[in-house]
Amino acid sequence: MTTAAPVIRPAAPSDLRGVAGIFTYYVRHTVITFEETPPSLSAWRQRLDDLTARGLPFLVAEVSGEVAGYAYAAPWRTRPAYRHTAENSIYLAPARTGQGLGGALLGALLTACAESAVRQVVAVIADMGTDASVALHRRHGFTDAGRLTAVGHKHGRWIDTVLMQRTLEIPSAPGKASVPTRDDLG
Repeated sequence: MTTAAPVIRPAAPSDLRGVAGIFTYYVRHTVITFEETPPSLSAWRQRLDDLTARGLPFLVAEVSGEVAGYAYAAPWRTRPAYRHTAENSIYLAPARTGQGLGGALLGALLTACAESAVRQVVAVIADMGTDASVALHRRHGFTDAGRLTAVGHKHGRWIDTVLMQRTLEIPSAPGKASVPTRDDLG
């Protein structure tokens, strides 16, 4: 089976139904996310609008006209001193794993983060006993930053999280703004 090459691009409102469908699968069937109820389409629209207003990237991988995965960077914390630190999230349609989309999305996300004046990217990875997400992040220069033990409880089990971190080189471009905090946005 031949598949079209993925197109990695900024998310648009028309992509959010696909994004929501992907995430709903992981909420209902896995412990990858600690969400227990899938967000509504309007909540996804609010997230896209919020990240766009902050100058943070929200990307999709489109294959043959469909959203096959997505990645975004969100503020790590809301206090102003954290304005150059973001947390990344990457999700792929279940049928699209193992095709290199995660690496393509993460690479594009890191580039977009650097262009947005993000200096530190933190990955918070649910420890499910597999190394796929940790290995993906290591391939992209993330290093171990710690572990939080039994911080999540979902589907009848306690889950640890693995913390990883990557420092980015911020391009020296005149006029680059810092990532605004909630306090900056009113």
